[in-house]
Amino acid sequence: MESNKYFFAVDLGATSGRTIIGSLTDNKINLEELTRFNNNLIQVSGHFYWDIYALYFEIIKGLKEVAHRQIPIASIGIDTWGVDFVFVGQDGALLRNPLAYRDPHTFGMMEEYFSKVVSKDSVYKTTGIQFMNFNSLFQLYAMKRNSDSALANADKILFVPDALSYMLTGKMVCEYTIASTSQLLDPRTKKLDETLLASVGMSRRRFGKMVAPATLIGTITPEVQEITGLGEIPVIAVAGHDTASAVAAVPAANERFAYLSSGTWSLMGIETRNAIINDLSYERNFTNEGGIEGTTRFLKNICGMWIYERCRKEWKDAPESHTELQAEAMRQPAFQCMINPDDEMFANPTSMVEAIREYCRKTGQYVPQGYAEICRCIFESLALRYRQVFGYLKEMASFPLDVLHIIGGGSLNNYLNQFTANSLGVTVLAGPQEGTAIGNIMLQAKASGDVSDIWHMRSIIANSIELKKFEPQDKDVWDAAYDRFLKISEINNN
Repeated sequence: MESNKYFFAVDLGATSGRTIIGSLTDNKINLEELTRFNNNLIQVSGHFYWDIYALYFEIIKGLKEVAHRQIPIASIGIDTWGVDFVFVGQDGALLRNPLAYRDPHTFGMMEEYFSKVVSKDSVYKTTGIQFMNFNSLFQLYAMKRNSDSALANADKILFVPDALSYMLTGKMVCEYTIASTSQLLDPRTKKLDETLLASVGMSRRRFGKMVAPATLIGTITPEVQEITGLGEIPVIAVAGHDTASAVAAVPAANERFAYLSSGTWSLMGIETRNAIINDLSYERNFTNEGGIEGTTRFLKNICGMWIYERCRKEWKDAPESHTELQAEAMRQPAFQCMINPDDEMFANPTSMVEAIREYCRKTGQYVPQGYAEICRCIFESLALRYRQVFGYLKEMASFPLDVLHIIGGGSLNNYLNQFTANSLGVTVLAGPQEGTAIGNIMLQAKASGDVSDIWHMRSIIANSIELKKFEPQDKDVWDAAYDRFLKISEINNN
């Protein structure tokens, strides 16, 4: 492997973004954060937009820093959140800032689409994507219904990472993993579905050429070269969806693993060769999103540390330090009470603390009093919900699941990691924290020929980080708690 080869990763989330330099040296990957910036929603005239030009400016700013420091980058790769898109006119100009998935224009549109256009059952059978009102399909339906002027004048539609790559290169593509979040793609054919496109007045011509992760899009334009002071740097289509890049960075030894991308939200799933679309996956609202090298990410969204983060904002008397707060929580009695973190009560309550207490009252449990008791309840409940979803995965996977890999910010939470191992009854391996950036960089390395395939990538990642191992403990105690969890969840559903 070539030493001192550098790659420039752009990692954009719904609230912030970063540019990162990654280098491959001696069979290891090293990261350095170059710039960090806010990704601000713009609210105007009753709508919420992303500022695509501000994001472009921040990418340019990072590239200028690369030129200033004379870092010899081999390529550029961009990953972002899913579903949102930009309209491009016949003259190649962006028609306006893209609407954000948080915009209220899609409220009620999913249900109307199912009743008036295509049935819910048919949409799932085609796409295998879980239903969320902001999926691209329902955004386009809402825009068509509302006679959206940008849609009416659009020649092309580019998902956000592809739009930013277009601004750098002048080349239009439709990267597979980001397209798979749209609810417009059939994961079996790996193509955008013509029937669903037609249902919202679209045709395949309106989207760029479909490309797989680790594909060259083009080089930065002469204009970008002049602005940044760089030469003809290639731009690579990485796994444009940030979760796809994160899963690419799971340092697994073989296919017999599940992953948990743990942060504000938790995404638990497996990597499969073929999509899993059947009555059971439909009933349990699992999703089939695009992975790298033709794989499918079969996963479910779970409410993650959102509940804990919301409670922390309310706890005026709790320690500021996560370590102190959580250590105090661990001194409380185990399993005094539990919640189902995915209950609709916890979606966005006025007071998360009061929502937890009310859930416990409704289900006839002990009502937690202080922050320490509530924190313990949250962590135990998350681990029990993880067990339920892990059980679904074991039932639907075509191979045994021997280990759970936890990646993302939540991989640093040792208490929750141990609870998860106890609850699932399997080994838990935690790390890396920076999964998305690592996956982005490794896919650029694959495009440049420095790594051969996904397993080569994963062996380098495993060699680069120290994984923390958690083995199951207290089986009988957690088995009994899980039985209680199922009964309590059932009580609140009735």
